[in-house]
Amino acid sequence: MSLDVPTALLERAEAGQVDDAEFVDCVRRSLPYAWLVVSDVAGRAADGRMADHAVPPPSETERGQLLRALASDAIRGGLERHFGVKLAFQNCHRVAAFPPALVDSDAYRQFVSPLAQIRNQSPELRNC
Repeated sequence: MSLDVPTALLERAEAGQVDDAEFVDCVRRSLPYAWLVVSDVAGRAADGRMADHAVPPPSETERGQLLRALASDAIRGGLERHFGVKLAFQNCHRVAAFPPALVDSDAYRQFVSPLAQIRNQSPELRNC
């Protein structure tokens, strides 16, 4: 399960009444490690430059949170809208935030390229 959804929020969702703020708050509470990583890179990207996080998570629990947050289009999109950045993801831990003005930049294209993905590999990260 990706998110711990309170009963009241689930009931509102079933009635079609959940807004982005409620969804993002659910993500924040459910995936605290992912929230910390994304809020950190987004905050550092606020100066108009790309910011990244390349520290492996401290445990499989935190690794799972990061994977769930960035593998879900809905969660990732909610985080991007909330923080006003484009998120990019490599492996099990390398996350970058790009201000909207940099999404069509060389830095963004390089980060999301197959070459960058291959260069960011190592035997210890193979199964992450």
